[in-house]
Amino acid sequence: MILPVIAYGDSILRKIGVDIDKDYPNLLELIDNMKETMINDLGVGLAAPQIGKAIRLFVVDTSPFAEDEELEDEERTFLKSFKKVFINAKIIKEEGEIWPFTEGCLSIPEIREDVFRHERITIEYMDENFEKHTDVLDGLAARVVQHEYDHTEGIMFTDKISSLKKRLIKKKLENISKGKINPDYRMRFPKLKKR
Repeated sequence: MILPVIAYGDSILRKIGVDIDKDYPNLLELIDNMKETMINDLGVGLAAPQIGKAIRLFVVDTSPFAEDEELEDEERTFLKSFKKVFINAKIIKEEGEIWPFTEGCLSIPEIREDVFRHERITIEYMDENFEKHTDVLDGLAARVVQHEYDHTEGIMFTDKISSLKKRLIKKKLENISKGKINPDYRMRFPKLKKR
């Protein structure tokens, strides 16, 4: 089932997610719904807070990046098959060069900005079968995982841009939070307070 994506401005996007266990209600169905939503909405990742759940869960599928012919064959091959579920993830190391890349977010449609992130991370997590993994990721895979991981920490990519750029997009962000946009996918906007 395709779920509505929570729009910028909703307080759930600022909550730090809680760890879950294998008995979390309807977990596999939730994961399937998140994957379906991510693919339908043309995302490369989706975190549980973006569909209204303050838990430490996100899914990634970097295969759309594999179409980029500027990447080396080895990275394109890796990105084509990098489809994972991350539960209770913890980034335990960030290293390497800090590099910019233009990021967007399903919760913040129509806004894309350069974000600086480390080129390599080490991350511990559980998969959908609650088997523990430790992965070292670099390049675009590391970036996508860092972006989705941030969502489970209550952080948005717009928190990582310069104060000047924040001022330049302030009105656009306000419009998103008020539902004054027309995305190509279902969204849920924050309830406006009545005066």
